[in-house]
Amino acid sequence: MGFLAPWFLAGAVAIGLPVYLHLLRRHRAEPRPFSSLMFFERRLESSTKHRRLRHLVLLALRVALLILVAVVFAEPFIRRPVASAASRKLLVLAIDNSFSMRAGTRLADARQAALSVLASRKPNERAEVMSLGSEVRVLTQPTADPATLRAAVESVQPTDSRATFGGLAHSVRSLAENTQSPVELHLFSDMQRTAMPANFSQMALPGNVSLVLHRVTEKAIPNWTVTSIEAPGRVSNPKNTPVRAVIAGYDTPAATRTASLIVNRKLIATQRVDVPAGGRATVVFPALDVPYGLSRCAVKIDSADALPGDDAVRFGVVRLDPEPVLFVHERGDTRSPLYYRAALESASKDAFKLHEVTVDGLAGIKPSAYAFVVESDVFSLPTPFQSALLKYVRGGGSLFVATGTSAARSSRIPIFGGSVRGATDYSQNGSQFMTIGQTDRSYPSAHNTDGWDKVKFYFVVRVDEANARVIASLADHTPVLLEKRIGNGRVLLFASGLDNLTSDFPLHPAFVPFVEETARYLSGLERQGGSRVVDSAVELNAGSGKAASVEVFGADGKPGRFLNPAPSADLRLATAGFYELHRASGRPEVLGVNPDRRESDLAVIPADLASLWRGAHGNQQQNSRGGTAPQTEPYALWWYAMILLLVIAVAESLFAGRYLKELREEP
Repeated sequence: MGFLAPWFLAGAVAIGLPVYLHLLRRHRAEPRPFSSLMFFERRLESSTKHRRLRHLVLLALRVALLILVAVVFAEPFIRRPVASAASRKLLVLAIDNSFSMRAGTRLADARQAALSVLASRKPNERAEVMSLGSEVRVLTQPTADPATLRAAVESVQPTDSRATFGGLAHSVRSLAENTQSPVELHLFSDMQRTAMPANFSQMALPGNVSLVLHRVTEKAIPNWTVTSIEAPGRVSNPKNTPVRAVIAGYDTPAATRTASLIVNRKLIATQRVDVPAGGRATVVFPALDVPYGLSRCAVKIDSADALPGDDAVRFGVVRLDPEPVLFVHERGDTRSPLYYRAALESASKDAFKLHEVTVDGLAGIKPSAYAFVVESDVFSLPTPFQSALLKYVRGGGSLFVATGTSAARSSRIPIFGGSVRGATDYSQNGSQFMTIGQTDRSYPSAHNTDGWDKVKFYFVVRVDEANARVIASLADHTPVLLEKRIGNGRVLLFASGLDNLTSDFPLHPAFVPFVEETARYLSGLERQGGSRVVDSAVELNAGSGKAASVEVFGADGKPGRFLNPAPSADLRLATAGFYELHRASGRPEVLGVNPDRRESDLAVIPADLASLWRGAHGNQQQNSRGGTAPQTEPYALWWYAMILLLVIAVAESLFAGRYLKELREEP
């Protein structure tokens, strides 16, 4: 027997209170008439007789009441054999069906081991079957029906997902909390090391869960794979577009592999690559020769190992003509279009075609015909064009605004809407110039900020940043790069000019990647094509900013139509293969989806970590199944004491009533 909170037993010292109260009862003598006391000797009367305990039954009830109160708070329990709770035990079978289980006969071996455990269970023992991939799928409810459980085990099929033992532990913790009964968890897995979470505590199991591990393999097997691909999702000049792929080996000897570039199921080029033992090597194909439209591409190796599913990396490519970009500037500004064109052409590899136009030449220009619009240091826009540009942005278009000395003379920034609070000419004060102080690197145009701290800003327009996101600010906290959402579109504001007079940014190497990343972000091309990972998500309305019907062709080739999904709706890429998306914007997109390459590392969890995860509960359970050490469980007794406490409280009330009645009847 034990107590969960033994310090509450100290409350039993309160039993002296009713004894003390009973002894305090004063003796009252009844006066009687007497003739004379002259013949009596004066002496003290002894009170010993009057101090004797009376009403012993009432005293015993009160003492027992206090003792039981202390016992209840101490929460007594006894340990009993777990066999007495066998009828309440839940058997949980978790079968790993992640991508690595495709190697050899791993999944078939796991299913067979699960069927063996079901065959050895007791007839009245409940069981539940679940599969373990990127998420835990419950295949049955707790049941003792052998046919249902067997069918669930046999229905487990391999997936392209990545297993996570942290997710399994989370699901089992929730199950154990809701079940309130002993849980015996059997995991059938290759026990892949990469399935472990970064924090081992995420794999912790509650005390009423015992873990039994069934390994389908004891050691890693050699495996070659194409780990990553570097290829654009959109090309305009395929002959100048290289493709780079990384070939890796896990627990492999040094070997020479043949890498092949495949476009639309046709072999385009091959190269031999030497992969060191357990190392990596890079292969480069100089040209990505794809036809116009959507192309399904892959880089594949001849690994001939036990896991052929990771021998290729799929990626999608869209070949289109260069996207037109409208660049609006004042007639006297010749530096801004020169620097911007040079940066855009050198970085984007013919992905964009710049159309320059001055403010007085905007008549008849439609912003909707362009991927995005650049407005460089413009004092004001013609009213018809400004109305068309505002409609274009609200409908989902993008605008890049660069301010300068001309824009500083205006009271508001067109389309952006922020009021101009003035300008700071650092070249005229003691500081001479100002540099970047803070940047938000989560923003697409600020991913690569190398060299930004060396840019000198001589002239900056101070703009009201209300309702805008500040991407970058100077050392004196003046915002220099801001974004504001206008309707379904976006406006990016650069609070300095694109010439080399207001800043020397166009002369720095950092200007070229800034222009490229900004162009791809504003045009929506940074989300198109390329290679994705299984279980990632893609925005159904990416680039449009508004709800519109989207047609999707899945990896199985079957079409699916999403009618007016919300702007934030995502499509989960659940299986490997190619996906085609046809949006209302008219831009087609093809995605090559591949299993997570962490599944390609087939190294297993070390034995000491597996024992640590199994813990004492798992060892006790395995010993009990072998018949060497019986397992026990705590059984609470406090509620028995609570029932007895209530009975004694009622009895004490009855005897106390009689006691008070006698006191009232005494003269």
